[in-house]
Amino acid sequence: MATKRQRQSIVSALIALLETRDWQDIGLDDIAAEAGVSLAVLRSVFDTKVAILEAFVRDIDETVLAGDDGDMGDEPPRERLFDVLMRRLDTLKPYRPALRSLAASARRDPVLAASLNRMALVSQGWMLTSAGIHIKGLLGAAATQGLVVAFARVLRVFLREEDAGLPRTMAALDKELRRGERSFLRLERVSRPIRRGVRRRWERPASAQADPEDPAGAASSPA
Repeated sequence: MATKRQRQSIVSALIALLETRDWQDIGLDDIAAEAGVSLAVLRSVFDTKVAILEAFVRDIDETVLAGDDGDMGDEPPRERLFDVLMRRLDTLKPYRPALRSLAASARRDPVLAASLNRMALVSQGWMLTSAGIHIKGLLGAAATQGLVVAFARVLRVFLREEDAGLPRTMAALDKELRRGERSFLRLERVSRPIRRGVRRRWERPASAQADPEDPAGAASSPA
């Protein structure tokens, strides 16, 4: 069984290798050698290379969430989310060479791209929660996926920017969040009558529902 230190060494080894190699050229044996552990130790913690990457993403999530100072309650939702995502970008700063390599590999590898999208959906769900934004159901799923796409656009700017203050990245994030807010409000307006109709359909009082033995009523009941 691997120790916590060995687990961190494995995650760090993958990120270090990504700085000089493509994702497709890194094997589990390479990661074990870089981390200074045996394959048996690596296998006791991680099933796949993707699982190691997921651990890295989870560590980033935890760092961002731990930095929540709880002083954003009076800010509008978009400003709260901006603060959370800038904290995420600040946390990612040391890993930009590896992230550039990973992004280039994902453009050539649809399986990797799909895995990254799945990880991003989980992470951005936590970022929304940290910002105090709670959206349920299909609307919430759409909002989270929209945020994943928006943040991916911001990352492209972030990975190229050389200014330590990240002015271009901040401008891109502000632009994407404003655009996302407008898109969400439009989607919410469109979906509102649909959701009201569904509630009326399934929340009718029992007296208003058709008798199951009444042929006319059966013909008009929802499938």
